[in-house]
Parts: sequence; structure tokens; C-alpha cells
Amino acid sequence: MAGAGGWAAASATSGSYTGRGSSTPAVGGRTEDTPRYTLGLLQTPHSSESSGGASRGGARPGGSSGEGLAARRAAGNSAVKPSVSERGESYFGDKSSCVENANTLDLTSSSSVRGLNSTCIGRTPLSSGRSGCRSHTPLMGYSVTSSSAVSAHTVASVIVAVVEGRGLARGEVGIASIDLKNPEMILSQFADNATYAKVITKLKILTPLEIIMSNTACDAGNTTNLFSLITEHFKNVTFTTVQRKYFNETKGLEYIEQLCASEFSTILMEVQSKYYCLAAAAALLKYVEFIQNAVYAPKSLKVRFQGSEKTAMIDSSSAQNLELVINNRDSRNGHTLLGVLNYTKTPGGSRRLRSNILEPLVDAETINTRLDCVQELLQDEELFFGLQGVISKFLDTEQLLSVLVQIPKQDTVKTAESKITNLIYLKHTLELVEPLKAALRSCNTQLLKAYYNSLEDARFGIILEKITSVINDDTRYTKGCLSMRTQKCYAVKPNINEFLDIARRTYTEIVDDIAGMITQLAEKYNLPMKTSFSSARGFFIQMNADCSTLPNGQLPSEFTKITKMKNTYSFTSADLIKMNERCQESLREIYHMTYLIVCKLLNEIYEHIHCLYKLSDIVSMLDMLLSFAHACTLSDYVRPEFTDTLAIKQGWHPILEKIAMEKPVSNNTYLTEGNNFVMITGPNMSGKSTYLKQIALCQIMAQIGSYVPAEYCSFRIAEQIFTRIGMDDDIETNASTFMKEMKEITYIIQNANDKSLIIIDELGRGTSAEEGIGICYAACEYLLNLKAFTLFATHFLELCHIDALYPNVENYHFEVQHVRSSAGNKEKIAYTYTLSKGYTEEKNYGLKAAEVSSLPSSIILDAKEITSHIAKQILHRQKSTPEMMKQRAAYQLAMRLVQTARNSRLDPDSLRVYLKALKKKYEASCPTPRENDEQQ
Repeated sequence: MAGAGGWAAASATSGSYTGRGSSTPAVGGRTEDTPRYTLGLLQTPHSSESSGGASRGGARPGGSSGEGLAARRAAGNSAVKPSVSERGESYFGDKSSCVENANTLDLTSSSSVRGLNSTCIGRTPLSSGRSGCRSHTPLMGYSVTSSSAVSAHTVASVIVAVVEGRGLARGEVGIASIDLKNPEMILSQFADNATYAKVITKLKILTPLEIIMSNTACDAGNTTNLFSLITEHFKNVTFTTVQRKYFNETKGLEYIEQLCASEFSTILMEVQSKYYCLAAAAALLKYVEFIQNAVYAPKSLKVRFQGSEKTAMIDSSSAQNLELVINNRDSRNGHTLLGVLNYTKTPGGSRRLRSNILEPLVDAETINTRLDCVQELLQDEELFFGLQGVISKFLDTEQLLSVLVQIPKQDTVKTAESKITNLIYLKHTLELVEPLKAALRSCNTQLLKAYYNSLEDARFGIILEKITSVINDDTRYTKGCLSMRTQKCYAVKPNINEFLDIARRTYTEIVDDIAGMITQLAEKYNLPMKTSFSSARGFFIQMNADCSTLPNGQLPSEFTKITKMKNTYSFTSADLIKMNERCQESLREIYHMTYLIVCKLLNEIYEHIHCLYKLSDIVSMLDMLLSFAHACTLSDYVRPEFTDTLAIKQGWHPILEKIAMEKPVSNNTYLTEGNNFVMITGPNMSGKSTYLKQIALCQIMAQIGSYVPAEYCSFRIAEQIFTRIGMDDDIETNASTFMKEMKEITYIIQNANDKSLIIIDELGRGTSAEEGIGICYAACEYLLNLKAFTLFATHFLELCHIDALYPNVENYHFEVQHVRSSAGNKEKIAYTYTLSKGYTEEKNYGLKAAEVSSLPSSIILDAKEITSHIAKQILHRQKSTPEMMKQRAAYQLAMRLVQTARNSRLDPDSLRVYLKALKKKYEASCPTPRENDEQQ
């Protein structure tokens, strides 16, 4: 049996496990009308039913007039089998199905954004487009990757649909996204301002392969601001526009009702009035069906709503400034926060870690639950190594699920092979459930106990039992293409299908004949030939030999396709090529008959398969928590606390530690509601920017449930983290630099609230000193009206005197030391990278730099005199009055008393000592009458 005839013949011999669509005689001569592929209640017709089928369903609601998809396919490729959607029938058995007549997906295009048209049918619709866009979308037939391929998550595979309200609803945005490697649809809906900061941030986190929007968003001469901003920020992402009618909230709700797994059905209550995310979901699911040439089975998708209030918002600019997931100098470099914490063993764990870093939690209870787990993992080595050993064996469970719940519209050899492979992966995954339970059995923390109880789900055992009733016990996931091919060929137990057994014996004989033929050739030519295999070439001959040992320095003439690498020859022969063809024909027959059995088996286990969502979540979370614990073992991290104070004792920069391979200089940080604004000064290269980044990184680490690089730390939950980081070597004063600064500070001012962490470095350096000081002062005064925690680094020392007006401002500086050269005639600055209270004494480090240059001494002396005169005038104007000093001291005392009342854990005697110290500090801060007279 060969080619198409082999497939047809095999369908007539499928025994008790059949799944081919058409009336075919089964074993024993009985005729059965069996579905081609029954997983998820799908029944796709055989090609013989195509005649007249397109008209049987009648016109679909919303269908387009003119030539339909079935007719176009028939004209372009008569061998393509029409799907149910082409016949106008429902995959779900009713007219409100997710899968409508495919010809209604009338995708439009604009001059700048590529859409689809009838010429795209029959091939990937993304195969052409504007420069810089990705050229394809992954199609069906892929298999999950091994746990070693953790980096695979970096390949974009998320498709996102975005829609905005019109008229009075403008600014209300709905987003739906689905990962082609993970059967989970995430819905979001929120109100955004004119900058669309939330939308851009959400899309940056999703890292989409493709973005779908309505064609009305980019009408010529009437492009919406949202569309313009998204295309500006995502220049390398493919954009596709579809007709506005596909953004239909009613259809979106129907799709969710039909596709959402029962475990997640409460989503309907969450989203039934969120019209824009439902509209986005409708367009997204229709488009995914179109490009994948497959549909999701009923009750198979995990659907969840993710608002903007459950996680902290880190805008894309801040994520870039802090190098959270991408290094700014080299995108392949691991010197990022993700690189510091990523010791995950699975792709799912790595994806979860990345997502958490970009969207930290804001619920202290959830964070502390994670921290409890990390603490137990650190304290119990047996638990840590036991879990790590099991987790490292898991494959990409999310991608496995995605493949299992998608129903292909056409049967191909690739589809068959993929399904067989993934059933083996499913068996491998389920066999790890018991070892995972055993590793968790003795755990104590609430979350780990909950995971153990979830693994008690009887469905894991039911699925595995059904699989092992058909699949050989020793069938395993293995590395190596030939080894895995063997596993797939012999996956099904013998005596289930006698024709499959015959085909496998034939395949074995062919492989033996190939090995025998190569042995004979080796003896014939007296050369050290051996049999080798690759997925691209099949079986071929390989030989290690020096060319001088060959007759005339060449291989015999019967060998072709010769390649050489060093002393290794690879080649084949005409007979071996024919044997490979016979081997492939035999494989196709084996895969087809195995596929029919696998389809039947999947149909039987399908109702139980949703427990794998739970398993996928458990594995990825455990992997991330193990990664946190692993990172702690490599450095002296501590568990963070959550209060209303940001207090870090001797904290250091986690990425710098990884780069330097030693512990960096550590510093303290202290912000409270009463001292919520810190002004930081110091010369260039003294460590200001590094320190500011360190604070933000520590805050993020704490809010994702990781330990933090410090001796002690306490954090206030930040709902937004904003950074404006200047580079010490970037002192250009041009319009573009200044405009960038203005955009960044405008964004912060528009979006910050009392729960924000704001970090601003070197604002105003893109313009003149007078304008820079004015802008900085105004921005500081605005931020001082908020209760946000703000750290503001500047070279404008005039700003330091703002503490005379605002008692919640604290001044700090980075110390430097002056060291004379060995010759004694020159002085240079030695950086200590140590933070101290007060503003910097290094007021004129520009003049000091001039002194060590070749500038004439007369010019330097004049510059010093002028600078001193100006500084005295400014100081006189900004001098604090005694009354202001007294008010500041009273304010500081009141704030410390409030903090003590809220957070103190001191015993009565220690508390008494602390309060006496506060009293002394207050008295020392208040000027005496004599000091008043002197100052007046």
C-alpha cells in the first residue's frame, strides 16, 4: 500500500479503534459509518460528500455574497477536502456555532496594514506583508518541546485582538489574546486616557506575533489615535484588519459559552457586561480558526478575565530602563532581572516568571503565600531537590494542551504524526503526577498543600489508565529523531489492529534490509561504513576515513549526495534512496492506522482532559518558586515584609552582582508617608542611577514573591512603578533628548497616584540650566502633593533647598573622596558608592574636572570666583527660617510617632527608649533662642 491508496486501504482495516470519515468496511466485513475524527463532537465529511454540500446549509447570517470559500478552493485545489464550515454546518450542532461559513471572514486591508483577501485562501494568510513584519503564523501539526528548550518561549506566538469604543465610549478598550501554544484566552477591558498607556503596556507584556483591529480604526484620513500609537510602538509586529462586524459582543459571549471549559465557567458572570472584550474575543476566535485551519473543541478553552487592577503596572519604558527582561546593550545577554531569577526547568515556568516580572502582584496575602513556599523550599533540602528533580522532567504542558484541544479540519501525515507524538507526551506527563505528589506529600505551607490536594484528582488516573490500555507501557518520550520515530511506530499495543501489526513488521524488515545492505556495501568496498539517520535525509551512510585511504581519493561511483566535514563522509546510493521511499510509505501506513486508534482514544479521554489545566498551572508555579529558592542559595537574599514603609537595610543591585560576580556596595533606603520624597545628589559616575534602579528592582522582586538582596527589607505595595532614568554619559542637549524627557515626565504625572513608586533621574538635562531647574522644581512640587514614594536624582543642587518648604523631603548624596596622585600635584575623585544624608559637598565637580585639564589657570580662578558669588546669592535667598526649621522638626516627630503606632513590634521597655530618642532628636532639630538671634 502506498500514497493515497495506502491511506484509503488503511481506513478499511482500523478494527475497533476507527476514526475515518466515510462508510468503510471494518474487520469482519461489517460496514460502519464512523467519523473521521470524533474528538470534541466534530464530524468532518469525506471528500465524496463535497458535491452539493456547500448549498445544503443555506446562507449563513452575516455571510458575504459572491463566490464562497468552497467554490474558490474547488477552483484552486480540487484535492482539498471541504470542512464542515464549508458545508454551512456547525461544529457544535447549532446555527450559533463559533465556526461559521469561512467565506464570511472578509478581511480588509489598508495601504499600510495588510489584510486578507481571496487570494490568500489555501495558504498561510501571513505569507506576504509589509517590510519588517513576521512572514508566517504557526500552523497546526506542531508538537510540544522538551523541558530543555526553555528558551522556546521567547518566540512570539500570541495573537491579540484590540477594539475601542466609539463616541462617548472612546477610551474604553477591549483586548482578547490567545497563545497558539497555550489553549488559554485572556480577556481585558479598561478605561484608558489619551496616551493609551495601559493598552501599550499590556501589549508589550503579551509580546504579540500579530495584532488584529477593526478596519474602521484605520480608515483613510480617519485613523484613530489608538491605532496610530499601537502601530508606532509595534513596528515589527504584523497588523491585520478585519471588518467591524466581526467584533460582535453577542457572538463573543456565545463563543465563550461554547468553548470555555466547565472549570472556568464563572468567567461568564465576569464578562457578560464587558462588551468590548467580548467583541474582541469574537474577532480573535474567528481569525485563529482561519489561520490555523482548525477549531477549538467544545468546552476545551481556559478563559479568564484580567483587569488592570490585580497587578502593578510597569510601563514599557520603565521595563526597558530597568532591564527587566531584555538587556539594553545586547538582547541576547542574560544580565537582566529575568536572567538573575530564571533557574526554571520548563518553558511554562519561564513564561510565568517573565509575566510576573512585568506584572508584579499587588495583593500582600498572595505574595506572602508565595514567600511561605520559598521559605519552606529553602529550609527543606529534600523537598527542594525532590521537586526540582520531578519538575525538570515535565515537557511544555501548556503547548501540549493547546495541541490536544485543537481539531484539525484536514487529515495529513503531519497531523497524524503530531497527534501520535503528543499522545506519547501526554502519557509521559501523566506518569509524572504520582512522583510529583510524592515530592509534595510532606509539605507544610498552605499553597503546596493545595497543590498536593489538586493532584489527588481522580481524572489523572482515569486518563492514564485509558492510555495504557492502548499504548505500550514502555512507550516513552525520548530524545533523538530515530528513537522517537521508533516510539511512535510501536506506540500502540499489538493485537489491537492486525493490519497495523503487519505494517510494523514490514517496516522492521525494511529497516533491517537497509542495515544489511549497508553492511554488504562496507564489505564490498572494505570501507568502515555505518548506518546513520536524520529527519531530513532518512537513512544514509556515514564513514570516518581519511581521503588518502580511498581509491584515487574518491568514493566509489555508485554513491551520491556526498558531503564531507573534516574526516566524516555522509552519502547515499540509488538503492538506499529507494529503500528510504519504501520505508516512508510503510511509515505513512503505520501512522495512519495508529492515528485512527489515537483519535478514538482521545475521544474517550477527552471529557477528563481538563484536569491538565490544573496540572499545567501547578507545574509552572512550582517551577517559578523553585527558581526563586535557587536564586536565594546563590546569594544572601532575605524575605521581604509588607508594611506602609519602604525600608531596605544594606540592599544591593541584583543584576550588578551577577555581572561583577561579587557583592556590590550596599546602601540603606528609607521612605515613609511622612518622608516620601528623597532628593539624591552626587557627581557623575558616583552611583546614583545604579542605586535608583536597585530600589525599583528590589520592589519588583518583593512583589512577585522572591527574596530580596538586602540584610532586611520592608516594602509598601506599589500599584505602579515609574522610572525616568538618565545615562551619565548621555548629556546631549538637543531638542529630541529634551522632548523625550518631557514625554516621560508627562506620562508619569498623568498616571501616578498615591500608591506609586516613582524614580526620576537627571530630569532637565536636555535644555538650559535655568529651564531645567524650573521644570524639575515644578515637577517636584506636583509630585510632593501625592503620597507616592519618589526618589529624585539631580545635578541641580538648587533643588536640594526644596526641603525648607516641604518637610517630607529628605536629602541624600553619594560620597566621594579626593585622592592626590603619587606625584602630589594632581587630585582625582575616588568613588565610594556610599549613600549619606544631606546633599553633596561636591558642588563644583565641573570645575574640578577643568582643573585636571589643560585649561589656563587664570580662567579656572575666574570661574571659581564667579561660581562662589552666585552660590552665596542663591543660598541667602533659600535660607531656612527658625520657624520653618521648628515646623519641620515637629512634622518629622509626628510622622515617626504615626509609624511607630502602626508598625512597632517593640516591647514596652524598648519602646520607651525609642520614644526618648525621638524626643532628643526633636529637641536637637529645633533651633534655640540664641541660634534664632544668630540667624536673624
